[in-house]
Amino acid sequence: MSFKQFQFIEQINSNISDCGYEHPTPIQEKAIPEVIEGHDILGLAQTGTGKTAAFALPLIQRLAKGPKGKVRALVIAPTRELAEQIHRSFQELSVKTGLRSIAVYGGVGKNPQFEAFRRGIEILVACPGRLLDHLNNHDLKLDKVETLVLDEADQMFDMGFFPDIRRILKHLPRQRQTLLFSATMPADIRKLADETLTNPKEISIKLEQPLDLITQAVYPVSKRQKSALLLHLLKTEPVEGSTLVFTRTKYGAKNLAKKLDKVKISATALQGNMSQNQRQNAMNGFRDGKFSVLVATDIAARGIDVSRVAQVINFDLPSTAEAYTHRIGRTGRAERSGRAISFMCYDDQVMVKAIERLQGKTIKRISVEGFAMEESGEEPQKKTGRSRKPTQKPRKKAGPRRSGNQQKRAPAITKKRTNPKKTSNIFGLGKKGQ
Repeated sequence: MSFKQFQFIEQINSNISDCGYEHPTPIQEKAIPEVIEGHDILGLAQTGTGKTAAFALPLIQRLAKGPKGKVRALVIAPTRELAEQIHRSFQELSVKTGLRSIAVYGGVGKNPQFEAFRRGIEILVACPGRLLDHLNNHDLKLDKVETLVLDEADQMFDMGFFPDIRRILKHLPRQRQTLLFSATMPADIRKLADETLTNPKEISIKLEQPLDLITQAVYPVSKRQKSALLLHLLKTEPVEGSTLVFTRTKYGAKNLAKKLDKVKISATALQGNMSQNQRQNAMNGFRDGKFSVLVATDIAARGIDVSRVAQVINFDLPSTAEAYTHRIGRTGRAERSGRAISFMCYDDQVMVKAIERLQGKTIKRISVEGFAMEESGEEPQKKTGRSRKPTQKPRKKAGPRRSGNQQKRAPAITKKRTNPKKTSNIFGLGKKGQ
């Protein structure tokens, strides 16, 4: 099958060739005709299946023939990296069409974005938070939007963006085309689809399909040995291409990248506490081969689109089996083989079983001499100095002996005990004061 069957305008066909696209992917084959005809789409496809071009190409075809200067296509993405990636795809595929696009997200100044709105754009790719800021400040209007694209909807739900998305929807025309893409379809995503889509065409690309080219393995290891095992594998089992390492936390990504850099492994981190320039430099360096290892958190995962990723290493396993599929889907692309390695500590065994159930197969375990998984509680908590201190309750019970002043007043209290009523009142006041 060829892209020519879609009867794109000459400029688009030329851009497709320049981008190196030869044949449409399954999601493109199914989605492009439906988008061209104006149908709403509910697409189930993971990152790396070519869905960006599946909605970008038909949208460019339509927008190239209409009025200019107004936002007519809005794409909402969960992360800055993914927004930039989609924006670049629109730029590459719309050369010589006269269309203008911009990526809008936080972490950078608002003025350049506002100036782009003022000059006029047709395609807006945005993260929910910054877009809502612009809308609240009346920096732009979305009343001319013809098509809304919600990309990676499940990731946006995981990041808590659904309330923002519902606020953004209030600024859009009721009559519009809506395309919703998600790698998974839990109940919340289905509910959002029911709220925003009208008689959608459902397109599903099996999640397991890209995994056929990926060799997976699980390495049992203790928590305290994970850094050493990572270094051992990078040194003894090098790959032709780059390595993407996933950690659970921002601090973990930053700290691990520093450790690798200290032992002369060119590594960088990608995590939420970095400025946009730092994040962009990290991505560009990883994409260009300056860094052989990129350590990232899940939030940045879906914005990473590097075709030469040879292996993915789950230093920390994700919180869901579906997220594991997203992670390892960064390798094994463009019909190239890839490798996915996961470190399994004692507490990770349940998650590994869930991943195997999702895939319907057992993942190979590989033991490395000197590294072993230990039972739960392998790292006992350190006793703090505070825990050794006696509690203050015995001191409170000591009454007059708590302070010098109280000891001096003791004789006066003793004298007044001759009057039963006063004694009762005194002890009553004492209880209130304690």
